[in-house]
Amino acid sequence: MNLEKKANILKALGQPTRLRIMEYLRDGERCVCEIFPAIGGQQSNISRHLAVLKQSGLVSDRREGVSIFYRVKDPAIFKVLDHLNLKKA
Repeated sequence: MNLEKKANILKALGQPTRLRIMEYLRDGERCVCEIFPAIGGQQSNISRHLAVLKQSGLVSDRREGVSIFYRVKDPAIFKVLDHLNLKKA
């Protein structure tokens, strides 16, 4: 993976709302209709955050009828996020 791609991923993760979305998706695929109420905020704002996560390659989506479902593309990203929770020595 090139440095630009890594930088885009880190930039996408550098916003608290996007981190909340990622954590919400940790347990699996969710309908966008579930994400909005769980995360809070305005629908248009959450949609923009989901677009950033998708553009960075962290999540993918699929359409089923009128519903859109999002999922984390590579759950290994949670190892990185979990590592950030380590307490200082």
